[in-house]
Amino acid sequence: MKNKPLVYLAFIILVLGAGLLIGASNIPDEWYRSLAKPAFNPPDWVFAPVWSLLYAIIGLVGARTWLTLRRSMAMRLWFAQLVFNFAWSPAFFGLRDPASAMIIILGLLVSVAAFIAVSWRQDRTAALLFVPYLAWVAFAAALNAAILLLN
Repeated sequence: MKNKPLVYLAFIILVLGAGLLIGASNIPDEWYRSLAKPAFNPPDWVFAPVWSLLYAIIGLVGARTWLTLRRSMAMRLWFAQLVFNFAWSPAFFGLRDPASAMIIILGLLVSVAAFIAVSWRQDRTAALLFVPYLAWVAFAAALNAAILLLN
């Protein structure tokens, strides 16, 4: 395919751009700062660079999957994780609803793990690229659960 670089660029720009826009629209405020947080809660400045890198990886994996497995379960799972991912910040910060956000992040965790499992044989590189994402989402889910329990 001649337009491969454009597909990669489009996926990365769209995912990174949407992720950053959602993040900028749901910035932690006084409500969040007033919540009790666990000892393992990282400083706020950590989240933007981590998510920026992860969004670039998510876009890269999305493009790989689109180019090779467009009509596959892997592609459907990729879109599912993106929906859960983009829904979490508005639920947690926008609605100030850690319980709903917990349900969303569990859906995200399952969809990322399922993507890795489904992609493993067809595109091991894409599956491996999602492993750090899975680890971060698992950490974020533990953080969400701890905030839910402490408040």
